[in-house]
Amino acid sequence: MKLTYYGHACFSVELSGKHLLFDPFITPNELAKNIKLSEIKADYIFISHGHFDHIADCTEIARSTGAKVVSTWEICQWLGNQNLTDSHPMNTGGQWRFPEFSVKCTAAQHSSVLPDGTYGGNPVGFLILSDEGNFYYSGDTALTMDMQLIPRWAVLKAAILPVGDNFTMGYEDACLAAKMLECNKIIGVHFDTFGFIKIDHEKAVSHFSEAGIELILPAIGQSVHL
Repeated sequence: MKLTYYGHACFSVELSGKHLLFDPFITPNELAKNIKLSEIKADYIFISHGHFDHIADCTEIARSTGAKVVSTWEICQWLGNQNLTDSHPMNTGGQWRFPEFSVKCTAAQHSSVLPDGTYGGNPVGFLILSDEGNFYYSGDTALTMDMQLIPRWAVLKAAILPVGDNFTMGYEDACLAAKMLECNKIIGVHFDTFGFIKIDHEKAVSHFSEAGIELILPAIGQSVHL
């Protein structure tokens, strides 16, 4: 499995010959100005919640690639009102088997409202289970004891967690989350995009390292093998 980071909380994972894209927010992100939307591949698009900085490019990418969007019922309904009908609605605790992988929706402690003010349902994370390995994307969330459930469902190759603080977990809480997840490889996201979430990279990596956990803070456009 290969993860490619597109800035903020947007990344893709190549899995079983398919491209899974998460929370596309690229064109409004000045830090991702060198990423060309037309070059992004997607067979599935996962939207963790309705905030603009997680859904901004969803419709355009879905239309250009023909990708299926996986998200909450409310977000899928909202996309349908924009004539984007190839979607799969889910909700917290549910699981579904797609041909190449299974996905389980996990609880995320956050908020969710769509760019026009429409209610976006409960925010979620995604646990992806496959023959190539399993990974967990928490979505935007606070540290929550629910994360202790993840190891009961899967052994993880990696977890993708927000580390920017202010709106989500900071790196200290993300390190505690990694311990709950029993996962020693963490990809940090949701950092540096705005002034509120700029972090000291060296301190964050060192904090994880002292706990015996690898924290990767990828550069935009960088790929990481899980």
